[in-house]
Amino acid sequence: LQNDHKALMKQVEEALHQLHAREKEKHAKDEAEALAEAMSQTQSLPQAFAKVNAVTPGSPACISGLQVDDEIVEFGSVNVNNFQNLQNIATVVQHSEGRPLSVTVLRSGKKVHVGLTPKRWAGKGLLG
Repeated sequence: LQNDHKALMKQVEEALHQLHAREKEKHAKDEAEALAEAMSQTQSLPQAFAKVNAVTPGSPACISGLQVDDEIVEFGSVNVNNFQNLQNIATVVQHSEGRPLSVTVLRSGKKVHVGLTPKRWAGKGLLG
């Protein structure tokens, strides 16, 4: 009876080892797939041409949801292909006063769209 018990316990132990080995393989495969997906998402993100370094509370930029460290991908008609300097953005802002602009930013590795309506506020310009 004791020999039967030892043989049965050995079979249980081997089955557990196999089960854990399969689980470990599955976990490694899942991690590899998650890494591949994350890399493909990173590669598919558009290129930013400017970075937000300040947002004044109460300003049109703040109201639109822009945040410090957002990386600007599109600002109205301005994008990485036609951006030359900040005057490009200023021109778009001046020509869009009171009308909503589409702004696309990268925030924490994700693409985020915000609507921004340039307007004069508290004597500080159009955006803040």
